[in-house]
Amino acid sequence: MNGRIHHHPVLGGAKPRKALSFWFQGKWMEALEGETIAAALLASGLRTLRVHEETGTPRGIYCNIGHCFECRVSVNGVPGLRACLTLVQDGMEVTAGEVLPAPLKKGGHRS
Repeated sequence: MNGRIHHHPVLGGAKPRKALSFWFQGKWMEALEGETIAAALLASGLRTLRVHEETGTPRGIYCNIGHCFECRVSVNGVPGLRACLTLVQDGMEVTAGEVLPAPLKKGGHRS
């Protein structure tokens, strides 16, 4: 699926850009040079970028300007990067956040 806008009625046609490939959850994905991870995944029809660490509910692009942290992914083993701010690099490996072990129960920690 290619959900990219190639011609905008006001801005005109998109300039040609180099095609890149990257891994997302073990699958090769397509991107264009200068695209963020979030934009490339959205253009491919993927809306879920991770799941909530405690509940497992899907999370994706919310603000798309780097304020909300809903699009956090791991890139080449570095966790917590925002997909909406991170540019795709050829061959990078991106993984979605997963459900983490249950947090400590309230009052269960010691000082």
